[in-house]
Amino acid sequence: MPDYSLEETYTGLVAGVDEVGRGPLAGPVVAAAVLFKERPSEVLSSLLDDSKKLTARRREKAYAALQADKSVYAAVSAASVSEIDVLNIGQACHLAMQRAMARLAVKVGQWPVMALIDGNRAPELPCPTKTVIKGDSISLSIAAASILAKVTRDKLMARLAVRHSAYGWERNAGYGTAIHLAGLKEVGITLHHRRTFAPIRHMIAAKVHAA
Repeated sequence: MPDYSLEETYTGLVAGVDEVGRGPLAGPVVAAAVLFKERPSEVLSSLLDDSKKLTARRREKAYAALQADKSVYAAVSAASVSEIDVLNIGQACHLAMQRAMARLAVKVGQWPVMALIDGNRAPELPCPTKTVIKGDSISLSIAAASILAKVTRDKLMARLAVRHSAYGWERNAGYGTAIHLAGLKEVGITLHHRRTFAPIRHMIAAKVHAA
C-alpha cells in the first residue's frame, strides 16, 4: 500500500501527479495533480492505492472521499485526441500533467516545493520534479491522483458511449477490446478515435489504398 513517507522527506507542499489513458484507441488522456495540506488521515489513507488495483466500487468510494476532504487540493486536466495525434501520446501525457499542475497551483496560490511524477519521465514544470516508478503504489499523493484521473476519464468515456453505443466504451474506457474492435468494423471510426494508433491507422490506410 502507498504511504506518505516520500512526501514527508520534503519541507513544504508536495504534489503527486499521474495520468490515465495512455493505451486506449479512443478518448483523451487525463491527468490529475493532488496535494495534501496536512498528513492524510488513516481513514483516507486506507482508501488510496494504485487505481488499477481497486475495483470500480472502491475507486468511486476513494474518489468521493478525496472530493469531500478539505485537506485535499486537486486538479484534473486532459489532452485531446487531436493533441495526441499531433504530439504523440508521450508528449500529450506531459501536456495533460502540465495543465493539471497549473490548475493546482492556481488553487493553492503557489507552486509546490516538489512534484512527484508517476513513471520515469517528468514534464517540464516551474517547480522541481521527481519521477517515481510505480509511484501510485508508493506515494499517497500519486495514488490519489491516479484515482481522480481514472474515475474522471471513465465517467467521460461512459458519457461518450451514450452517443456511440457500438464500442462498449462504458465498459472498456476506449481500450481495444473485442467489442470495441467489432464496433470499429461495423460502424467505423469516430471523431473520438486516435488516428495515429493501430488498428485505426491501418483502417485509414486501407481505405486510402482501396480508393
